[in-house]
Amino acid sequence: MKAYVFPGQGAQFTGMGKDLYENSALAKELFEKANEILGFRITDIMFEGTAEELKETKVTQPAVFLHSVILAKTLTDFKPDMVAGHSLGEFSALVANGALSFEDGLQLVSKRALAMQKACEITPSTMAAVLNLDDKIVEDICASIDGVVVAANYNCPGQLVISGEYKAVELACEKMKEAGAKRALILPVGGAFHSPMMEPAREELAAAIEATTFSTPICPVYQNVTANAVSNPEEIKKNLIIQLTAPVKWTQSVQQMIADGASSFTEVGPGKVLVGLVNKINKDVETISA
Repeated sequence: MKAYVFPGQGAQFTGMGKDLYENSALAKELFEKANEILGFRITDIMFEGTAEELKETKVTQPAVFLHSVILAKTLTDFKPDMVAGHSLGEFSALVANGALSFEDGLQLVSKRALAMQKACEITPSTMAAVLNLDDKIVEDICASIDGVVVAANYNCPGQLVISGEYKAVELACEKMKEAGAKRALILPVGGAFHSPMMEPAREELAAAIEATTFSTPICPVYQNVTANAVSNPEEIKKNLIIQLTAPVKWTQSVQQMIADGASSFTEVGPGKVLVGLVNKINKDVETISA
């Protein structure tokens, strides 16, 4: 069975999508439609912008989403048996499997980016990568810290990202190193994604998601929140709302997809981050970059 996976924030690079725009009439049409919906020419920033411009929240999330979704729509052999997306990538996956329209998906991603930006400005918060420490030890250390710090991204065995208030994350990093972590490194991100610090953004996004029509998808989506196959539109919506303040269970999602019969994983979008993570989770499955 074929699994298609969609990357999240951080996969962006200058020039992303330019070849699609120049070589496919459908891609060009969709990119121009995106410029209209967003009210600015995101294509100019994607194709020619600096790394700094691409890092702007209102740009990054829609840019990665657009690259992934438009690439999927131009693939001649795109017939997924299952899909999953890492954080933001879940929206790309839901458009690719027909649960969301292109227009609605882009509008939700744009609203999500702006809501997260606002939430980041309320309290100084951050994320940190923890390497080579057992998940349970990371969770226990987070629970022992006074302040908000939680496990946020289960990326692959031995690579977990924590998220929360700046001071709490710093203190947790010190304790992780004492406990034997190879590294515990603060990441250059705008704030504490997938933690309780995103509650204001979750409330804002919930209203937008509730007002959007979701259809029954052509194949199940393995959602970040549950790491299980979901096809019911109402359940998809509920999990998508919870996602902002809950951890991304990527390791568990990939393991479940393999248990359910996935033999190949194709990454659709900029970069090859997810292909790398899938290989670390299970080196026996085939991985492809679209």
